[in-house]
Amino acid sequence: MDRHTADVRVTEMPGERAREWAAYHREVAATTTYVYDFVWDITADAEGPFCTDVDGNVLLDFTSHVAAAPLGYNNPKIVEPMAEFDMVDPTKIAGQDFYVSDGADPGESSLPGPADLMHELTERTSHYGLDTVFLSNSGAEAVENAIKICYDRSEGGKYGVTFDGAFHGRTLGALSLNRSKSVYRKRYPEVPGVHDVPYCDDTGCTPATCSCGFFVDDGDTSLLRKKLDPKTGHVNPEETSYIVMEPIQGEGGYRFPSESFMTEVAALADEHDIPLIADEIQSGMGRTGELWASDHYPVEPDVITGAKGMRVGATIANEDTFPEERARLSSTWGAGDVVAAAQGVFTLRAIDEYDLLDNAVVRGEQFVETVRDAALDGVDDVRGKGLMLAVEFESADLRDAVLEAALKRGLLTLACGSKVIRFLPPLDVTEREIDMGARLLIAATRDVN
Repeated sequence: MDRHTADVRVTEMPGERAREWAAYHREVAATTTYVYDFVWDITADAEGPFCTDVDGNVLLDFTSHVAAAPLGYNNPKIVEPMAEFDMVDPTKIAGQDFYVSDGADPGESSLPGPADLMHELTERTSHYGLDTVFLSNSGAEAVENAIKICYDRSEGGKYGVTFDGAFHGRTLGALSLNRSKSVYRKRYPEVPGVHDVPYCDDTGCTPATCSCGFFVDDGDTSLLRKKLDPKTGHVNPEETSYIVMEPIQGEGGYRFPSESFMTEVAALADEHDIPLIADEIQSGMGRTGELWASDHYPVEPDVITGAKGMRVGATIANEDTFPEERARLSSTWGAGDVVAAAQGVFTLRAIDEYDLLDNAVVRGEQFVETVRDAALDGVDDVRGKGLMLAVEFESADLRDAVLEAALKRGLLTLACGSKVIRFLPPLDVTEREIDMGARLLIAATRDVN
């Protein structure tokens, strides 16, 4: 397949074989979150955003596997350097108990491993003063370890602060921070002492004009400031271990924060010396046109959590934030996935070498302008930062109908929030591919209106 000439081709979606495969899978799989019966044929042609399913349909994937495949399918920027090596078995070692090397001198590996990935990450977070990494298996684990080290640092701090609409993962600790859909948390026990405040996504607001509830008293103060007030608040800042936030909310609906909101959060974290955890699992790794979404805003994270496009989970902070005690943190596989570490390093290097941050900005603007110019009925908002893109509809029913219509036309998308479709094209998506995806979405929306 040549992505420069590839085109979407759909006979039936889902086709007969896809339905058979999905049924076979569900015979033994627990009920979870499958969106539709898309079954990728891993032996068939695929490159960039184009892939082929088991019925021979050629699809345009604008999900990038929820940002976990940041360069799409079979990208030569990843597969060519990986192909140079005869891979061994195991490719995963007990990476918190043992080290791994390709035999070269430290820092000169041709096949970069976990140590190289951690060095790459500290280089790219040094502007925040972060110099230490703990690798894990997933984003949820990265968040779990972030709050663990903050609880440890505070020596008994019993409170945490999260935000309405937040999604930080599905393990019990991470679930305790979630404030999006109730289905994620109901009937599960929670870490106590986690307080929440509104997430201000009115990007044009000032404290005096805020309508979300974060700023109060005609903009004279914020709800978070009142909660943390040492004299009149009910959340003692000296006992608050962390403030955790997504710089841009993902699962909650691709919500982009106001500048005044981010300024106030940063100020309060600084005033009260409360560690600020930036959950960059979906928004990081260049997705927004900066390597970290935090880079767009006046915040200084004390901890960054990453995963997805990084290929492993990572908790990044200053050495002083991590506990010194041995075995306080550990994980069997997190720092020992040789293949994932190499993919993460090659992805970071590709972002630099091919100016993919700039590409994300330009192509994201192209998508937003194209869809806005279509003036689609039933669309309330088209927004984005870089290639973290969203279209909000007037109802959940219309959103779901467009999602299905887009699938039938060969465009893979995902829902988020209550009535939003999100788009995560590969970071090296081309002008042609963005135009194709936007046109498929426009046609699908008109199909159901």
